[in-house]
Amino acid sequence: MSIVIKPMETVEEAKGQAYVHYTAWQETYAGLVDRSYLERMSLETSERYAMRAFQNGFYSTLVAKDGERVIGFASYGPYRGDDLEDAGEVFAIYTLKAYYDRGIGRALMETALSKLTGYRRVCVWVLRGNERAIRFYSRCGFSSDGAQKTLKLGTEVTEMRMIRAL
Repeated sequence: MSIVIKPMETVEEAKGQAYVHYTAWQETYAGLVDRSYLERMSLETSERYAMRAFQNGFYSTLVAKDGERVIGFASYGPYRGDDLEDAGEVFAIYTLKAYYDRGIGRALMETALSKLTGYRRVCVWVLRGNERAIRFYSRCGFSSDGAQKTLKLGTEVTEMRMIRAL
């Protein structure tokens, strides 16, 4: 396996990121998010969002590639909330299920964190009940600070914030 972690630079990589995002939601959130919400998602919509973000530089994204195929990604930047000072954020980090337990998520996270060293701390938001992700973030040095927010994803779900000092 020759996995490469690199900045997303091409339209093809943005489309690959969209595929991973769409597929990972289907693989990861079944049973955690309202089924009808997942059924309304589409690869085409994911591609539109990815292309708009890519073309407008909304955030920085790393891709994990197995040959020419994008199999994971991490997006990061300044913290989007106004309740933490001097904080960065990992907005999203996903790998395809077929690539779980190979260290790809860890490599994406470590690379994203290396890009956020100008901040005192970095946070992630994780869906309550997503135990696999919570364990992953804990192994990467993040811990819950007690902050929560409610999202409407078909039904209401709760996200919790986890923080890591840099």
